Amino acid sequence: MSAQIEFSLQDQEFIALCDLLKLAGVVDSGGQAKNLIAEGYVYRNGQVETRKTAKIRADERIELDGIVIEVKA
Repeated sequence: MSAQIEFSLQDQEFIALCDLLKLAGVVDSGGQAKNLIAEGYVYRNGQVETRKTAKIRADERIELDGIVIEVKA
């Protein structure tokens, strides 16, 4: 089973990947987000992303454990 989350950047140009996972409610803490990213569990546009503070911009797709986050402007 997968879940779809739509996240709005509002007035920001980008958000750090670890912050996105936390603010979207996918993880409980920033530390948990950083561990999952470092271990290769997070996908950015279909590719593994291991940079904890990668700049995620509008129209990108983040996946973690069956959860998909669609980033909007």
